[in-house]
Amino acid sequence: MSNTRPDATATPAEKTPNSVDVATLGGGCFWCIEAVFLEMKGVLKVESGYAGGHVPNPTYREVCTGTTGHAEVVQITYDPSVTSYADLLEVFFTVHDPTTLNRQGNDVGTQYRSVIFYHNDEQKRIAQEAKKAAAQLWPKPIVTEIAPLDRFYKAEDYHQNYYRNNPSQPYCIYVVGPKVEKFRQKFRDRLKQ
Repeated sequence: MSNTRPDATATPAEKTPNSVDVATLGGGCFWCIEAVFLEMKGVLKVESGYAGGHVPNPTYREVCTGTTGHAEVVQITYDPSVTSYADLLEVFFTVHDPTTLNRQGNDVGTQYRSVIFYHNDEQKRIAQEAKKAAAQLWPKPIVTEIAPLDRFYKAEDYHQNYYRNNPSQPYCIYVVGPKVEKFRQKFRDRLKQ
């Protein structure tokens, strides 16, 4: 007979939460948003992909033309006992510019629009409240679209964990890196340990 407790080998990080929720957000290039949310406490998984368009199973090349209607988005799976949907949206509205229509910096096109794709009526309500609150952070009007999620298409494998896998790539250094650093500075209490 063993003296070891049944859960003695499981660390807190390995324990599965009782429930998870999913958020789908677009704030410019998905590499930026993915990199930020991968560092947030309570976030279990982040996948880059496409949503909001009219072409089934779009490729990155097709989405980049701006003709499919899709936005580059991330789908965030998170533990609601650790972080809330409202917390995710507070970070979202802080790390990208929600006042520029169909662009983030030099990335221009409808695929780079600021958008919240809600999964249910509760997320829609919270998104509308968060958008109003974000107006206090920005001097220009917020143009973030709030729309129901129809379908999420996961992006090609090379887009997943892009910043972690390509830290010395120039776009990662000059565009993604500053957004990650902004998150780290402003939300220190929400960083994974």
